[in-house]
Amino acid sequence: MQHRVSLKAIQAFEAAARHGSFALAAEELLVTPSAVSHQVKFLEEQIGVRLFHRVHRAVTLTDAGRRYAEEIAAAFARIDAATRNVGRTEKTDILTVHSTPSFATQWLMPRLARFSARHPDIDVRLNASATPSDLLSEDVDVDIRYGSRLQPTGTIVIPFPVETIVPLCAPHLLEGPHPLRTVEDLRHHVLIHSERCLVGWADWHRDHRKVKLDIAHGPRFDRSFMSISAAVDGMGVCLESLLLVQRELQTRRLVAPFGLKGLQVQGYTLNILKTRNDLPKIQRWQEWLFAELERPANDSSPRQRSGG
Repeated sequence: MQHRVSLKAIQAFEAAARHGSFALAAEELLVTPSAVSHQVKFLEEQIGVRLFHRVHRAVTLTDAGRRYAEEIAAAFARIDAATRNVGRTEKTDILTVHSTPSFATQWLMPRLARFSARHPDIDVRLNASATPSDLLSEDVDVDIRYGSRLQPTGTIVIPFPVETIVPLCAPHLLEGPHPLRTVEDLRHHVLIHSERCLVGWADWHRDHRKVKLDIAHGPRFDRSFMSISAAVDGMGVCLESLLLVQRELQTRRLVAPFGLKGLQVQGYTLNILKTRNDLPKIQRWQEWLFAELERPANDSSPRQRSGG
């Protein structure tokens, strides 16, 4: 017996077994009855087992043929189901993206619909955690990281545009008993600390030494999205990246009381294995991501107060 049987012969056998007739099988397969008979005979010779009893013009499965037909029918049913499923529910590609939680929450999630609209054949699977993904061992296509870390050999590291870090607060802090209008007014307000941010209040204070600030106290959060949320709730003034607060500025849940110029930092990077960089889904993601990052801020953003 040969190790690989003819698929064409199996198709002929399955149709003949299902119809109980070489003639009906031939009609379904758009061939002649003699062609079906020839393919079945060829299959019998390949496997060394008689599959049909041939009595005059009638054909009946042998016991071995019946068992074989049941297995073949089940296999064909699985193929049919897989074909229907891939056409109905699956897209061409699934892109698995790993990101830091704050970037995923504040920047990426509000924009994913735009990527899906542009590339409807790609489904995005988004995983978020503070621990960098191991591109060599995990099922991840791209990893968005924050801060400088040693990358595995064979990794392409693409820096994001430089970020600007500024003080941010809820609008009502601009008024009240201690209106926040100049940097000196910060001494009357709670400072919110984002412990993982590459720029902290101590860095900001070095550029504003004339201002007396208590930078040793205030609530501390290990995720930027929590610091931003605390500022939105009026807990105090946070020091965060403009990249992460675009929605909050546009909706005026946050304002930048001293303007949009501040300390700059190279924070985020896109990390891709060199061996996967040419995959179309990764190329499309990379092009879309950096086009979005370069997109100018909304012209309708509320004006920001400026101070000393």
